[in-house]
Amino acid sequence: MLRLLTALLTLALAACGAPSPSAPARASDSPALDALALDDVRVDDLQAGMMRGDFTARQLAERYLARIAALDDDGPRLNAVIEVNPDALTEAARLDAERASGEVRGPLHGIPVLLKDNIDAVGMVNSAGSLALAEHRPATDAHLVAQLRTAGAVILGKTNLSEWANFRSTRSSSGWSGRGGQTRNPHVLDRSPCGSSAGSGVAVAIGFAPLAIGTETDGSVICPAAVNGVVGIKPTLGLVSRHGIIPISPSQDTAGPMAQTVADAARLLGVMAGVDSRDAATAAAAERLSPDYTTFLDANALRGARIGVVRRTMGYHSGVDAVMEASIETLRAAGAEIVDPVEFPTWGEFGAPEFEVLLSEFGPALADYLRESGAPHDGLEALMAFNTSDAARSLQWFGQELFEQAAAKPGLDAEAYLRARARAKRLAGPEGIDAALGTHKLDALLTTAVSPAWTIDLVNGDHFLGAGYSAAAVAGYPSITVPAGDVQGLPVGVVFMGAAWSEGRLIGLAHAFEQARQARIRPALRPTVEER
Repeated sequence: MLRLLTALLTLALAACGAPSPSAPARASDSPALDALALDDVRVDDLQAGMMRGDFTARQLAERYLARIAALDDDGPRLNAVIEVNPDALTEAARLDAERASGEVRGPLHGIPVLLKDNIDAVGMVNSAGSLALAEHRPATDAHLVAQLRTAGAVILGKTNLSEWANFRSTRSSSGWSGRGGQTRNPHVLDRSPCGSSAGSGVAVAIGFAPLAIGTETDGSVICPAAVNGVVGIKPTLGLVSRHGIIPISPSQDTAGPMAQTVADAARLLGVMAGVDSRDAATAAAAERLSPDYTTFLDANALRGARIGVVRRTMGYHSGVDAVMEASIETLRAAGAEIVDPVEFPTWGEFGAPEFEVLLSEFGPALADYLRESGAPHDGLEALMAFNTSDAARSLQWFGQELFEQAAAKPGLDAEAYLRARARAKRLAGPEGIDAALGTHKLDALLTTAVSPAWTIDLVNGDHFLGAGYSAAAVAGYPSITVPAGDVQGLPVGVVFMGAAWSEGRLIGLAHAFEQARQARIRPALRPTVEER
């Protein structure tokens, strides 16, 4: 029996491209599909394979589901996928029938996509990782999910996240939720995947889907993308509708694409973006969004571009600093004009007012979502009561201090909140990013992303050293992280940030950097970092 189980596991791992010792090639109905390394594949390659008839969308979905079963549910148990869409194969088969009849909806036709578990998708739970919402099944899709379905994407499932998008406790562990457990970094398994879009970053890195959606309030797309070695785009506030997404702060929340390459992230962004009458912020995007962000991909985009280095985001880790210096040289060699350093006089001053905004907006925004989606709880007080009654599971590692602070806020007409919101936006945007760009006539700013992934510590919480993404998050401006190097096999990313609605320009610059740097590393599933 043991020999049989070992043989079956070896075949399963071989089938999904996972590391396995001396595993023979497995015959299947699609040798071309078996030959793909899912942790290093492009959407164009998958689309071309389906167009040639090498494999179908259903076979592709089955292949990804097998990999999830082998590496997420079993094997190293990455805990990146919290739920599989029970209708995924049916949806894929329907798209195969459309293709057979000559109808192809676009470049995402038949392509699997994973959604963070704070995004409404019919047929699946939307829980923010909380056991309080473990049976919450919204009756309608989020706007961005409806856009994905219209484009022909296959919704493969939901990804785990830091519970309540890391806005429950001051001592949380990124990637842990009561419903999904602890997500693990696929490069080194005892390391953090960062959060809150932990599962989305891990899933793309290891190849559970070629594309995933994350959400960000401050760093929750950029950080998990960087530490898992993938690309993440945090769009301008209003480019992507927040309808159907469990909120923290309407002043900062947005969804964003995560992918193995800038090109694939740009392709996904074009499908996600759009005006939605249910999200007033998207009205500003009507004349600014692009139907196809891949048109900005240009390997020569760095020639003559002026890039400013924000050195105030450095100095917290020597390995990160070394990657930044090497990245600056890559930019210079690719033809960019480097302005170094760029003064950013308001850096760090927007943190305190930002926190006031998040605490003040969380309760009212969450209550609106819970009511409109028909959730079983109606607000923070009810959720706190649930957690207290379920403390053995829900509060086993850390508390709900941020819930308690948010519940005590007086409301959105409070003078302290209104002053904080205006101050945070001004310091991060007009007096921050805009001032730095304008003073030096820059195309973009370059910052660090975050430190190499720290060890998972459920007892003490995250060991966070520093990051460079917050200004764009607070201002509501776009930012992109791209793999730039590694420290002891742990990925390190850099961030390009720019003015509002500059996604196209940033995508071009990030793509050119990616092509010149070629720094992405595939996950090794090492148990720990070993002394050399």
